[in-house]
Amino acid sequence: MFDLPAVQASLREFQLDGWLLYDFRGSNVLARRVLGLDGRPSGSRRFFYFIPAQGEPSKLVHRIEAAPLDDLPGECSVYLRWQELEAGVAGLLKGRRRVAMEYAPRASNPYISRVDGGVIELVRAFGVEIVSSGDLIQQFESVWDDDQWAMHLEAEKVTTAAFDVAFGLIARRVAGGGVVRETEVQSAIMDHFHQHGLTTYSPPIVGVGPHSGDPHYEPKKGQDGVIAKGDFVLVDLWAKLDRPRAVYSDLTRVGFVGETVPAVYEDTFSIVAAARDRAIACVRDAYAQGRAIQGFEVDDAARGVIERAGRGDAFIHRTGHNIGQEVHGNGANMDNLETHEQRLVLRRTCFSIEPGIYGPEFGARSEVNVFVDPAGNVHVTGGLQDRVLPILAPNAQEFAMRA
Repeated sequence: MFDLPAVQASLREFQLDGWLLYDFRGSNVLARRVLGLDGRPSGSRRFFYFIPAQGEPSKLVHRIEAAPLDDLPGECSVYLRWQELEAGVAGLLKGRRRVAMEYAPRASNPYISRVDGGVIELVRAFGVEIVSSGDLIQQFESVWDDDQWAMHLEAEKVTTAAFDVAFGLIARRVAGGGVVRETEVQSAIMDHFHQHGLTTYSPPIVGVGPHSGDPHYEPKKGQDGVIAKGDFVLVDLWAKLDRPRAVYSDLTRVGFVGETVPAVYEDTFSIVAAARDRAIACVRDAYAQGRAIQGFEVDDAARGVIERAGRGDAFIHRTGHNIGQEVHGNGANMDNLETHEQRLVLRRTCFSIEPGIYGPEFGARSEVNVFVDPAGNVHVTGGLQDRVLPILAPNAQEFAMRA
């Protein structure tokens, strides 16, 4: 539901004159969500909706499709000819200097860039400075309320328990002299989710040996790997409660099918764990000092640990992503690799911290979720794995996890 007072309060907080929301045939899903239009037919004509920091909003719609913004407050102007559209946009922006749009300079953030270059040129032609709406979008797309935080914690109990299911199946099968396929472990995890009321957009990653070195590996029946004694295994899983507005828990752990873990795996994972902990500390330190922190800084913190260990070339993934009702949400990512993430790490948002070292023989990753509460306290969910799990050892999970 569109919340005009909240939007205008945010505009004043970020010292913006207004927010110009534009859509053409559903091209700007972020604008449609902010306006409460998500799920409605998108139509075939362009509309603009301008929200000033103070005062009434204004609409600009096409004569053939004049109704898409009827439920929203503000005066409405109608255009037919393209000249009238340009004049109408000029009218919306008259007297404005700094205006937010779904734009990111120099292709810096594809998650926010939903407005085409021609519209940007038109707006700039009226002497307006365009500012990315990335942090505004976060406040209406990525901020969790108390119920969502509680649902995350409930989901996290089930996702954490899923590792017992996965590694337990491997242990039982191998200890009995057999093997288990990646897709069998995957199916066991999915059954566990369904039994506990969780849903997910896609099955988890279960990768053995070289497959663990592919950050986005997808096991497929008939092409999946066989897990046997002496193998390194990565399990990356994500799910949320099957309820309205539920948010995801997204976690990764690694194990070795044996009673003791070879040094090559332990040494690599120790670097990954140190990078994870440094990234978490970076966020905690910033909030403790009362300073703003941007997503790229968190990535730098984790990446620096791995680079100083001489493994920087093998860290081929960003440090983390926003988490929301979609596992990859529309808030700030922890990224200075694929994008220079300048969005702020805001209170009431959640994100993954998942550094990794990926090679041709195996890949090690540790993934936890971080939530910043309204008071600026930084919570870590999913448990901190400090050692590679020795899957065949007694009490293996307790052995590898920090108390």
